[in-house]
Formats: sequence, structure tokens, C-alpha cells
Amino acid sequence: MDKDRIKGSATQVKGAVKKAIGKAIGHVRLQTEGQADIVKGKVQNAVGGLKDDIRDIE
Repeated sequence: MDKDRIKGSATQVKGAVKKAIGKAIGHVRLQTEGQADIVKGKVQNAVGGLKDDIRDIE
């Protein structure tokens, strides 16, 4: 498992927490930052998956 997949999953969790806290306290900017972290984590996780696939081919 590539380290990018682990970092990506952690970033997604961090984003979900930020988004939930932002929603709970009515802080739009925190919600937006949380959503951005979720997207960033998904991309990072996908990159890690591609790296894993490439390693499996070799």
C-alpha cells in the first residue's frame, strides 16, 4: 500500500471532521475548508492507488 493512500485517507477524515464542526457551529469557511480537504484526500488516495497498480504491473 502506497503512503499516498494512507495520507489521502487521513486527509479525508480531517476534512470530514472540519466540515462537521463547521456545520455544527455555522462557520461556512470551515465547512468549505473541510470539503476541500475531502477532495484533496480523494485525489491523493487515487494517486496512491495508481502507484500501487503500476508496481503490480512491474
